[in-house]
Amino acid sequence: MLLSQKLLAAIRNVPDYPTPGIVFKDITPVLADPALVTEIITELVTFYKPLQIDAVAGVEARGFILGSVLAHELQKPFIPIRKAGKLPFETIKQEYDLEYGTAAIEMHIDAIKPQWKVLIHDDLLATGGTAGAAAGRAHPGPRPSWPGRDPGPAGARRGRRRRRCQYVRPVQRGGRGIPA
Repeated sequence: MLLSQKLLAAIRNVPDYPTPGIVFKDITPVLADPALVTEIITELVTFYKPLQIDAVAGVEARGFILGSVLAHELQKPFIPIRKAGKLPFETIKQEYDLEYGTAAIEMHIDAIKPQWKVLIHDDLLATGGTAGAAAGRAHPGPRPSWPGRDPGPAGARRGRRRRRCQYVRPVQRGGRGIPA
């Protein structure tokens, strides 16, 4: 069976969570299967290792689980991207829209070094809002263009694509870090 088929079979759909009309994708059954997690990480490492990334950023909270393992296997730093107000040092903040409201994420201002290529890992994309906000922090300025495709307007992405990782091209910054 293909990895994609195994994942589709393992991910649990929870209707009307956290609000009516939303189908939550529960990955805890995936995490309960060590062989499947190993297969996922092996596939991700095989795909991303040749890209010579400099760090892996994981989006709270579920992006921390496989994102930190992926960073470990790639021997790269792990950068936590957290909900607003959760990090202890000076941060930069990005607000974004969800399917069911708005939210904000933050990362330490010194988390990404100039010219780094950062892999942004989240457990899945629904509208792409969280990963887009993370990319906005990892790549200041105009929205990055992902290799091989045109992301189009945010609303056009809704519900079409579910991906585990996004690759962000090198960023150029000076001074203390990423401008707010």
